[in-house]
Amino acid sequence: MSSSDQLTPFGRPMLKHFLLDPKYKNLNHGSFGTYPIQVREALHKFQHDAEARPDAFIRWEQPRALDEARVAVSKVLGVPTNECVFVKNATTGVNTVLRNLVFNEGDVIVYFATIYGAVEKTIISISESTPVRGLKVEYQFPISHEELVKRFRDVVAGAKQKGLNVRLAVFDTIVSMPGVRFPFEKLVEACREEGILSLIDGAHGIGQIQLNLAQVNPDFFVFSTSHLIYPKKKKKKKKKKKKDYADNRPYRWLYTPRGCAVLYVPVRNQHLLRTTLPTSWGFIPGPNSPSTVRSVLPAPDSPKSAFELLFQFVASTDDSPYLCTPTAVKFREEVCGGEERIYTYLEELAYEAGDIIAAALGTEVLQEPDLQPGQVSQIRRCAMATIRLPLAIDNGNGKAGADKNLSSLTTLSPAAVPDVIDWMQKTMVDEYGTITPVFQHGDWLWTRISAQIYLEKSDFEWVAGVVKELCEKVAKGQMDIKAKTKL
Repeated sequence: MSSSDQLTPFGRPMLKHFLLDPKYKNLNHGSFGTYPIQVREALHKFQHDAEARPDAFIRWEQPRALDEARVAVSKVLGVPTNECVFVKNATTGVNTVLRNLVFNEGDVIVYFATIYGAVEKTIISISESTPVRGLKVEYQFPISHEELVKRFRDVVAGAKQKGLNVRLAVFDTIVSMPGVRFPFEKLVEACREEGILSLIDGAHGIGQIQLNLAQVNPDFFVFSTSHLIYPKKKKKKKKKKKKDYADNRPYRWLYTPRGCAVLYVPVRNQHLLRTTLPTSWGFIPGPNSPSTVRSVLPAPDSPKSAFELLFQFVASTDDSPYLCTPTAVKFREEVCGGEERIYTYLEELAYEAGDIIAAALGTEVLQEPDLQPGQVSQIRRCAMATIRLPLAIDNGNGKAGADKNLSSLTTLSPAAVPDVIDWMQKTMVDEYGTITPVFQHGDWLWTRISAQIYLEKSDFEWVAGVVKELCEKVAKGQMDIKAKTKL
């Protein structure tokens, strides 16, 4: 490791390790992430090796490197290696589970109102071709974790009263929009008590929340390794004061290339998955399959299970992002100083950044209603903060924003919202070289920011002014939109 790769202060000095355009502030790491130069070098090395000796690399070297990556992932999560496999992204992982399950008449999948759009559309797609139906838990943030779990139980109870079989529940660790922490641990417990399979979409979770997967014990868990964590090295008996939330402290993104996710399936449920997406060589024939159909990958003396071999080779694609995990872990330890250092910096920055922007706008950061002084917000315990803009949406009864005493309040018609969102986001990129996602939730527009090790307080002080200026232009009708919509 070169001298430039030694322990680096967070904030602006850390930018030298990343590939970001110096004229661009990446305040939206949560959507697509990014990775350091070190990881790019590892990625290019794997890609070069694949092109230099295609057969040798794909047939023998890649499977060996893939096994090393799976071992690393299993240690991170505290689960056996034979329960972890790689897929291209979290959406692929969720689809893999949902499209493998066999549904019967009366079966129900329960999911939540803030589910990731692609996952909801998957459930709808499956309901069009199988007997299963989706059942949504309705709500709006701000809402407490306790209330979310209660509403879930109420929906399950209502479905059972109608004679339906709640087969599966799908929920997040961290919701994407708004960026808030979800009570996934309590929901897994509720599923277990109700005899329901649990599928956790952890695309945002790992890397923001310390997670002992064996302790949570879900039925299926999918996460992007660009959001992966790794455990701290155990120190020899050194007593340290623990915070009351020490077992669930937020952690950060791992910085691996895109197109890399892990599907965790405990051994007890692996028989439910017999095909990858797309179906490939590792397909596991069912009892009624023709006798001529068999998987070509398993060997009689193979130490791997059929489940592991199922995902070892899916298609002739570039799987090198999977293999970069060790390099990313090394970067976090040697350049960043380890998880505790990353955690402390980013947790404080996310809270501070949200408060800075809310103060500039005269609004608020999304958190539980009626939070008492000194009380820790559970939904803010992640690397993102969601801030309400002074832009309300007319709900049809003339009371939009009436519950908020804002002299700067601007009310938009529902028809204007898409144009306003599009204009704000494009203007941020084109004129300011940044972006904070703008979206509607309830009767308001909100924006979401992501803390990261290459950002610092001054970046959010700057963007607070940008967002305020754009909101003021919206209020004055100064948007440059070709087909203007009446506000």
